[in-house]
Amino acid sequence: MIKLDILSDPICPWCFIGWSNLARALEARADHPFAIEWHPFQLNPEMPKGGMDRRSYLEAKFGGKEGAVTAYLPVAEHAAKAGLDLKLDQIKRTPNTLDAHRLIHWAGIEGRQTAVAVALFRAYFQDGLDIEDPDVLRAIAEKAEMDGGMVAQLLAGDADTDEIRARDAHARQRGVQAVPTFVVANTHVVPGAQPPELWMQVIDELAAAPEGKS
Repeated sequence: MIKLDILSDPICPWCFIGWSNLARALEARADHPFAIEWHPFQLNPEMPKGGMDRRSYLEAKFGGKEGAVTAYLPVAEHAAKAGLDLKLDQIKRTPNTLDAHRLIHWAGIEGRQTAVAVALFRAYFQDGLDIEDPDVLRAIAEKAEMDGGMVAQLLAGDADTDEIRARDAHARQRGVQAVPTFVVANTHVVPGAQPPELWMQVIDELAAAPEGKS
């Protein structure tokens, strides 16, 4: 197997698009060699607990309503190409994603990381849910067959908070400035929401490479 690290944030639309494109490639190449691991990268590490009004956040980030609309036009276009129906108008708040990243980390320990990461994308972008809400996170955990009571107990404290922040900081120190960022075999960096065709090409090249040379 070949390690494929994914650095992302559950509130990053390009991360959802990037994963969806990768998933299509993995489905088309069912014998792919990737062992996937998700890693934390907060788009807004200084976001206050409880988040903020999404419209206010986007207008502040992109310089007003017109800037926000312009910035999201390519998101809508590429989401449609990826087969995603994003309900952006249903998102009321931009949350702090520290707890969501903690949940992804715990899911990784139980071998359910991708299921939880994708469920967080769907909850936020398609169901309009607040993925900072501990009840929402518990429900996602339980649907992924994790112990909801244990997750709720962990969320009520600060377990692994420092580790998530340290891993986020480590990614930035290594030069990651935006997500999604994919790292193949801890060597080759693939930035951005690449199309399925690129990932299929990567998988084919890995399959054709002499043993030990991939």
